[in-house]
Amino acid sequence: MKHILLFGAGKSASVLIDYLLDNAAANNWHVTVVDADAQLVLQKTKQHPASTAVAANVAQENERQALIKNADVVISMMPPFLHILIATDCIEFGKHLLTASYADDAIKALAPQAAAKGILFLCEMGLDPGIDHMSALQLLENIKAAGATITSFKSHCGGLVAPESDDNPWHYKISWNPRNVVLAGKAGASYLLNGQHYDEPYETLFNANRFINTGDANIGNLSYYPNRNSLPYIDLYQLQSAQTFVRTTLRYQNFMYGWNHIVALHLTDEVGYYETNELSIAAFFKQHFERFNIKQLFKNSYNANTAIEKIIEKQLQFLGINDDTTLINKGFASAADVLQFLLETKLILHPHDKDMIVMQHEIEYDLHQTKHYITSSCIVYGEDAIYTAMAKTVGLPLGIAAKLILNGSIQLTGLHLPIIKAIYEPVLHELAVNGIQFIETKN
Repeated sequence: MKHILLFGAGKSASVLIDYLLDNAAANNWHVTVVDADAQLVLQKTKQHPASTAVAANVAQENERQALIKNADVVISMMPPFLHILIATDCIEFGKHLLTASYADDAIKALAPQAAAKGILFLCEMGLDPGIDHMSALQLLENIKAAGATITSFKSHCGGLVAPESDDNPWHYKISWNPRNVVLAGKAGASYLLNGQHYDEPYETLFNANRFINTGDANIGNLSYYPNRNSLPYIDLYQLQSAQTFVRTTLRYQNFMYGWNHIVALHLTDEVGYYETNELSIAAFFKQHFERFNIKQLFKNSYNANTAIEKIIEKQLQFLGINDDTTLINKGFASAADVLQFLLETKLILHPHDKDMIVMQHEIEYDLHQTKHYITSSCIVYGEDAIYTAMAKTVGLPLGIAAKLILNGSIQLTGLHLPIIKAIYEPVLHELAVNGIQFIETKN
């Protein structure tokens, strides 16, 4: 019997847990799911006979190591800063490790040890990063095989609220880690556009006037902002010929208007400053505006566009700028902490709400002295607030990869991303069986 150990039973884990347990009998697996919240683990595993639910503190070395030494494959859906603890133990005990997170420098430093141990560390195996890599590389491989030269590559992905559940002025609801939403873009972004390297600062990132056409009449156009540092992926994707290379995050346009203002109002500031116990939301905003000497909410950057100002006003009212009854009660906190509380409180996915994932690749290439343009698009809808599109697209690649490792289909060692044909072809095949597939349009 093979043992799969999953750390984390949070928002994105529901579909992964079901996938592992649904496949347990046929593959002779036992699945152990670990989380600090005992009740949450029991809810997710549902007393399945092939499961063990464990309440444990992953930061505690003895608890963590006792679990890892008995596993064959470890999947970490913990916050990224905990991955290194789990990874170090996987090296010590010789266990394969899968994560949906970016491979940071600390994890990369373990690559030689993983190779020496004959184990695989497979990172960026979720949605974005993950499915974006795999789907793009399969498409690029087909284009290159025809003898084409890629001149422009844009990859867009966003976790959004589905149109039927879109009922607030932000046109957004939380389907993943809210802290990541609060801090998104703070490091700015680097990308290549028309042959020029851009380092775009946080303050200009949420420009609402950059669009894609989704091709779906119910969704329409979506705005995007450049995501992190796109430049290292030029070599990974072997696209040195490209004059444009950018990876982005998708949002509805009104969200971008509002978030641009959130940034301008310093509401993502991470310096502890406010004693929030017994502090109302309205009182917080008053203190915050006094702290930063903010005397007018609508800056000249909006060119006195009253339509946009009205949108932003409704968004701030929705977050509670005039709410003098709701108390924050988060102790000593930063503006970012309070903003996270507001998002978790006001932009929650209600039980029957549906979320949506939109991914689109835009590729331009030269073939036989003619310019060509292709889009490859995927839209995935969630079922409810538990079985979300986010959980499906983050969880399924991890589960499929675990199966491929355990049945011997993937025999790589060391540290890898899913940019290798031996990984992305079988994973994409099974994702399509599960309803995650791309539609191509050529011009």
